[in-house]
Amino acid sequence: MTLTTSGRRATAAREAETPHALRAPAPRLSGRTALIGAAIGAAVVAALVTIDVFAPQLFSARLPNRLQDGLTLSLSVLFEALPFVILGVLLSIVVQVWLPAGVIERILPKRGWARRAVLSLLGMLIPVCECGNVPFARGLMMRGLGPAEALTFLMAAPIVNPIVILTTHAAFGFDGGILVARLVGGYLVANLIGWVYSRHPDPDALLTARFRDTCEVVVHEQGSGVRRSLAQFLIELRAVMPALIVGSALAGAVQVLVPRDVLLAIGSNPLLSVVAMIALAISVAICSNVDSFFALSFASTFSPGAIVAFLLVGPLVDIKMMALLRTTFTARTLAGIVGIVILFGFALGIGVNVFA
Repeated sequence: MTLTTSGRRATAAREAETPHALRAPAPRLSGRTALIGAAIGAAVVAALVTIDVFAPQLFSARLPNRLQDGLTLSLSVLFEALPFVILGVLLSIVVQVWLPAGVIERILPKRGWARRAVLSLLGMLIPVCECGNVPFARGLMMRGLGPAEALTFLMAAPIVNPIVILTTHAAFGFDGGILVARLVGGYLVANLIGWVYSRHPDPDALLTARFRDTCEVVVHEQGSGVRRSLAQFLIELRAVMPALIVGSALAGAVQVLVPRDVLLAIGSNPLLSVVAMIALAISVAICSNVDSFFALSFASTFSPGAIVAFLLVGPLVDIKMMALLRTTFTARTLAGIVGIVILFGFALGIGVNVFA
């Protein structure tokens, strides 16, 4: 059974298949992976020490204080995202185990563009942040949804979301068109990414081998609903939690390494301010449910277009989100997604500055 088969055929194939030996689940983190993680940590510490020795004037705080701040920021990102990740895993289990076969296929339109248009509005019914959307999207793909369709949902849901809409309105109202630009931009870029990857000649190649193996295990999982739910809960946590921890740690390290004064110094330039806020959005890794209030603190020094770019790019391709996406999509796919989002966010930010 391939993931690229349409939802109707995928569900029918799963129901019709006779039981056979399960493929071995994805292996645990290897020693090589642990060494890579240790090397990254050592490189970050070395960078901090080097900067502290040769350019101490870039930072107002000393190295020990910055290390403590980095740890605090990493833990705050982790604990902020954790409840949403667990909620996303639970929703994923509902879709995979308890949702009757054929329900998703009957609800969604048959044409690809129409399916993606509907899926990009699904976030209105699932008010979780971007972290929880990843395991939920994995569950949708295990039920037969194509990678391009899952990507459309993943890119739209963190923005086209009732909580995000309310918090963005609470922070900015309708000033400068920030709220409207964020919603419209999020919807459009999600459907753009979905369309681009729907043209891929081999959609399965967009996914990691480990995720494809996980799909095989889940599809042929036997036993009661409770047993399958517990097994899937462990599978999803094993897949997502290491990425979330690494992403949170990198987010904290980047915030320590990048002097914010440098970003603020260029905030008044209509062009450079957009670039600066995109860079900040990728590094700070704030949940989309509350990032509007963080961006509000920059509203007096940065242009409206820069704020919009921050609010669009951050929930889709910040460091934490990229680590989570990497559990499912290949590095090449992820690079393409990041490129499209950054270019679209930059164009949208410039457009808002011109017309606002």
